[in-house]
Amino acid sequence: MENRVMIILFVIPFVFSLVSLLWKKLIQKWRSGQACYILEYECFKPADDRKLDTDLCGNLVLRNRTLGLEEYRFILKTIVSSGIGEETYGPRNVIEGRENTSTLHDSLSEVEEFFCDTLDKIFAKSNVSPRDIDILVVNLSIFVTSPSITARIINRYKMREDIQVFNLSGMGCSAGLISIHLVQNIFKVRMQRLAIVVATECIGPNWYSGNDKSMILANNLFRSGGCAILLSNDPSLRHKAMFELKCLVRTHLGSSDEAYECVMQKEDELGITGFHLGKNLPKAATRAFIKNLTVLAPKILPIRELIRYVLVSNLLRYMKNSSPKQSGSGVNFKTGVDHFCLHPGGKAVIEGVEKNLGLSEYDFEPSRMTLHRFGNTSSSSLWYVLGYMQAKKRLKKGDRILMISFGSGFKCNSCHWEVLRDLNDANVWKDCIASYPLSNLRNNTFMEKYSWIIEADQNTNMSAKFSQTLQISDLKDYIAPSQACIVSLNGTTTAKKQETSQNQVVIAPSVKQLDTKPVKISLKDCLECKYGGYKDEKKMVNEADGAAVDRRRMKVELSYRR
Repeated sequence: MENRVMIILFVIPFVFSLVSLLWKKLIQKWRSGQACYILEYECFKPADDRKLDTDLCGNLVLRNRTLGLEEYRFILKTIVSSGIGEETYGPRNVIEGRENTSTLHDSLSEVEEFFCDTLDKIFAKSNVSPRDIDILVVNLSIFVTSPSITARIINRYKMREDIQVFNLSGMGCSAGLISIHLVQNIFKVRMQRLAIVVATECIGPNWYSGNDKSMILANNLFRSGGCAILLSNDPSLRHKAMFELKCLVRTHLGSSDEAYECVMQKEDELGITGFHLGKNLPKAATRAFIKNLTVLAPKILPIRELIRYVLVSNLLRYMKNSSPKQSGSGVNFKTGVDHFCLHPGGKAVIEGVEKNLGLSEYDFEPSRMTLHRFGNTSSSSLWYVLGYMQAKKRLKKGDRILMISFGSGFKCNSCHWEVLRDLNDANVWKDCIASYPLSNLRNNTFMEKYSWIIEADQNTNMSAKFSQTLQISDLKDYIAPSQACIVSLNGTTTAKKQETSQNQVVIAPSVKQLDTKPVKISLKDCLECKYGGYKDEKKMVNEADGAAVDRRRMKVELSYRR
């Protein structure tokens, strides 16, 4: 009997320990399938030579020969009130004056410059090898090439042959959270995995050069940028993680024609491709936002707040002379959210969400400052906003973050994150965070320089007003031609001339063309010689610009006919 008791006393702890161990393993396996951690993220900061300052933007507008005085006034008004500053970044081909002749090399260079910079940094900071990555997701809406951008990344970093690869296109500004949702779903069936999400947009080949106001807006809002994010569902890496995803909700209003057509890539009346931003965009965004919050609120808010909202709403219905928007009748999202990370899609979008949620200026400061410093960088914008919060040392362990994004289609996506440790890295904001926040976000530099447009008339010389650098009299640089000039500045010829029947000047082949001392001439003298006598400098500038525009238009027309 005693032996049986001893055996039972020995077996019971053993069985209990075994069951406990198995239970922990099951819990760990369940958590690894449900968990989604952000280990690192890196936003792209282009070189300073890609900044779009006032002078560059003015010359960029002037190069568009389809614009008139009415469009100039519209552009000035939207830029001044847009909330975008002078330190945002643009693509190199636009800055170099080749916005109408963008090449495949320009597009690939723009994208590769981004992902090489961000991925190099993220692998270095996390000590993760590229060959450890199991999943790669790239979202790039309006540029498609073959091999794909994912293939280029795999080739550069020599990733494994069994890596799972996904390319998302056409998703617009909300593609970042869609990529996160895709990774989260894969994590549910693949345990202990590492994933990279690459979010960017290619601005260069999609710059609009027409005069449709609804499409000019895109040039004023969208800027170059991008972000790379390293994620995992491995519970053993939780102590290294920055954020944990709690829930994600997606809303799509594509079945509504009004919502579907408010943001669309299309051709204008001149056949020039651009992005149309309709007047009903704020209405579609508000509708999508409300439907999204209807699903999201029960997932992230405490029960007491939901009960309060139901009771107050029903009470107000039966009260006479009560307004549905009466103070205190709405949902208080601050009971379940500490920080609001809103997509900086534009001033109107930010103000619309701020009004619907009833939040303070402090809550939307990160989105406003991101719009001013970096502009709307499409699907990567949310991570610049998150970087601002981190640089301002707002994010503490246990804090909850609500991300909200909007995109063409029309879509509204949102997700809820928990901060897993105190974060204070200045990241992409480190060079300028000390100067933020700004009290005045109106771009007064544009107004100070171009306020004359408001009072201008149709007879105003726009070229002279926009940039003094276009005046021939200011061009003092000298050139040394490789051949002696046909007409010497000293009145003597350095080569014999022959007159053809068509009165064309040619060089006699038997005469030596080179002189031991090259003739030193100015660009002004060269143009004077070319035009056969000095013309009015403004007329010469207009003729030269007009000829260049005509060549570009001819090239565009031929491409469309083909």
